[in-house]
Parts: sequence; structure tokens; C-alpha cells
Amino acid sequence: MPDAASSSSALRTRRWSIVAAGLLLLALALVVIYTSRSAFLSPLALVVVAAIGLAALLLQLRLRKDLRASVRAPLWLNVLGLAFAIAAVFADFAHLSANILLIAALGAVVCFGISGSSVLHALRRKKA
Repeated sequence: MPDAASSSSALRTRRWSIVAAGLLLLALALVVIYTSRSAFLSPLALVVVAAIGLAALLLQLRLRKDLRASVRAPLWLNVLGLAFAIAAVFADFAHLSANILLIAALGAVVCFGISGSSVLHALRRKKA
């Protein structure tokens, strides 16, 4: 009888994981569909795609019950990436120097990338 309960729980967890992945894919599709071709040359497009990718990874961590306490994303790195992303958006709207926009966008993408890489590395280490 416990096997049926654990199987049902695993199926339910997998179902929510698939639903969450589908919603994040929908968000990415909406960004691509409603963005003009010239907008993809903007550094902000990279920030948005990197943020969606990191959100997908963090959501997967949240939905996996077996990894809750052992794998954590570095909070300070995510906060720093968020600060860089906000600075990039502000630099774009305020029409500040293009160099400031590029540095802020690059900082956000690098922070999100390192954070995601550290989580994936921890997941691989946990699996082995």
C-alpha cells in the first residue's frame, strides 16, 4: 500500500513540474512573439531571457520535494542580478549612456548565469 501512495505523490509532483515548465515556456513564447525583431538587439532582451531561465530553474527546485533543504540558490547573487537588471531598465528608460546599459545588462546576465550554474552543479553533485 505505501508504494501506491508514493507513486501517487511522485505523479502529482511530476504533474506540477510539467505545468510549471509549460507556463514558463508560455512566458518565453509571449516575449518572443510580441517583441519586434529590432528589440532582440537590445541588451534588455538578454536580461529578460536570462531571468526567465533562472525562474524556471528556481521553480524546479521549489517543486522537487527531495531537494528542498540540500540545494539552494545563492541569494546574494540573485539580489545582485536583480539590482543589475533594474539598473539596466532604468538606464534604458532614462536614455543614459549605452555603456551603462550594456554593463548593467551584462552584470545581470552574468549573475543569473552563475547562480543557475551553481544550482545545476549542486544538483549534479547530489545525483552522483
